[in-house]
Amino acid sequence: MGDEIRKELFMKQRTAMITGASRGIGAAIAERFASEGWNLVLTCIHSRERLEELAGKLHDSYGVTCLTFVGDMGKEQNVLDCFCQIENCLGGVDVLVNNAGISHVGLFSELSLKDWERVMETNSTSVFLCIRQALPYMLKQKSGSIINISSVWGCVGASCETAYSASKGAVNALTMALAKELAPSGIAVNAIACGAIDTDMNACFTEEEKALIAAEIPAGRFGTPKEAAALVFSVACQSTYLTGQIIRLDGGWI
Repeated sequence: MGDEIRKELFMKQRTAMITGASRGIGAAIAERFASEGWNLVLTCIHSRERLEELAGKLHDSYGVTCLTFVGDMGKEQNVLDCFCQIENCLGGVDVLVNNAGISHVGLFSELSLKDWERVMETNSTSVFLCIRQALPYMLKQKSGSIINISSVWGCVGASCETAYSASKGAVNALTMALAKELAPSGIAVNAIACGAIDTDMNACFTEEEKALIAAEIPAGRFGTPKEAAALVFSVACQSTYLTGQIIRLDGGWI
């Protein structure tokens, strides 16, 4: 089968791109889309072996195409290289899930400029760069869904997590503003503001601290990556009339 014919066949299937897909929420989102027959573009910053293992598992289990890319999506050249591969192999992405993110816990007075820039670049700049490259295809198709994985701290702020809160607040504001800009083109832009989800990002807390946090949540527990993935898939499949929303997934916490 020639490359052009193969590309044409791939383009007839829907494609979802998930950044930060090697573990946690990102991996769960990837599996949910794969289980529904979507082709995937999966990225991560370091864990090549883990990402390739996930891609292989999803291909074997669901028969979908999985394109992988390892690199910091907060760096412009990496994003350009990634989307060049996407264009050559799959044409473009129908759904973009900006999930890549890092946390930083500490007093504001001890926050260095380097740490601030690292958090903002990973959590906010990556969203801007990936959306910018995904849009030409979506605009051509006059359809698409962009889902940004945010945090409740982007809505209300968290003590000792100022950089993280600021980065997610920026994502929320970008989501609401861009939704208005893209609605006439049939492209939805929404954000999922997660509360306490049981992932490696919470490894900085002891079991006792986690129990105290869970006690503050009306649902009485942390959320699961599968619950986040189910919500993301549901939003991706909604009418584009659902746009500009910051949807909280927090068990009633905030």
